[in-house]
Amino acid sequence: MSLPTDRQYTAEHEWVQISGDVARVGVTDYAASSLGDVVYLDLPDAGSTITAGETCGEIESTKSVSDLYAPATGEVLEVNQAAVDNPELVNTDPFGEGWLFTVRTGGDTAELLDADAYTTLTQS
Repeated sequence: MSLPTDRQYTAEHEWVQISGDVARVGVTDYAASSLGDVVYLDLPDAGSTITAGETCGEIESTKSVSDLYAPATGEVLEVNQAAVDNPELVNTDPFGEGWLFTVRTGGDTAELLDADAYTTLTQS
């Protein structure tokens, strides 16, 4: 799967699509493939505050449980209930219907990579 260039990425394999001061967050296809079949999502609650670089949830798969790191500091606006109810969306459509949550950012983000830098990271 080719990497969308309309978003940024973290070294922890999350993607961030920023529009104004709102960021939509998900995990990359690389992460989804590495995890195996995703069976459960523990996401931050809408209205909660998350801090860039800190753990804000978990993704459980048939292989393991992995931490989800906040790519930006701010208030969680929305959680993708469809993905919570059907965690396999993270595997089948990680850059679309499998998004995880949105956050209103205050401009404080983790170190974000463009698609080329993320591709280099995953190939090393």
